[in-house]
Amino acid sequence: MNDTPQRTLRVGQLWRYPVKSMMGEHVEQTLIGERGVVGDRAWATRDEVRGGIRGAKKIGPLMQLAARYLAEPEPDAVIAAEITLPDGTTVMSDAPDVNERVSAAIEHPVTLWPLQPAADLDHYRKGPLEQPDFLAELRDMFDLEADEPLPSLAAFPVELIEYESMPGTYYDAFPLLVLTDSSLAALQALAPGSDIDVRRFRPNIVVAAGGAEFVEDAWIGRRLRVGDAVLEIPTGCPRCVMVTREFADLPQDRSIMRTLVKHHRQELGVYANVIEPGRVRAGDPVELLA
Repeated sequence: MNDTPQRTLRVGQLWRYPVKSMMGEHVEQTLIGERGVVGDRAWATRDEVRGGIRGAKKIGPLMQLAARYLAEPEPDAVIAAEITLPDGTTVMSDAPDVNERVSAAIEHPVTLWPLQPAADLDHYRKGPLEQPDFLAELRDMFDLEADEPLPSLAAFPVELIEYESMPGTYYDAFPLLVLTDSSLAALQALAPGSDIDVRRFRPNIVVAAGGAEFVEDAWIGRRLRVGDAVLEIPTGCPRCVMVTREFADLPQDRSIMRTLVKHHRQELGVYANVIEPGRVRAGDPVELLA
């Protein structure tokens, strides 16, 4: 049952990101499998200086690159993605020279890797810290000022202390990120001088809810039916430095983080796990379940 009958919820936008931390692609429909949007974050970069899989939290220029599929990905199979470099040229993620070209574009040595088996724990293990200790590393990742508290990470898997992502995936913590247009509008109202563009926040599903309030706060601990899929919402999404980065036509804007910390626990949107896989299309109804 939907306990907000006055509000009609629908799928407004769907996004997938073939390569972790690169700009993604807007799609009209997608299959959501047990591990999220099929084809989402199927590739990632390994930092050949520090070691370990690493994204734009530390290697910011990765966000200047974009990735898309030339064919629809299938469940349980990784296919190559086309990467567009900042100069407009393209290279496939499995091309022989992809590592050299991406490294040159971001001015940092990296290698491109498809998803590896979950049993390959060394592939997913964190590299050495860049900051003096783990808490300092977290504060740097979250782009916090000295007097700002760390967000709550109580709902996050404990494995993320040791691994960059849950082994077998390149997601930061959970398979899906759900965001409403009303939350974007609420943040824009709190930060009128900022460009609160959906691309900064890298959602998989944007729910059209209308208004200007943080609607999805009420979904935590609940389930959503989204098209043919059923999702479970375990926690809000604490935001990291990536939402402040310069990329595409968007300027660097650290004030976005200051606004989120001050007004909304540094969170925007909610994470989701998949309870029932299914196909989701733009315009599909979204129903909050009991």
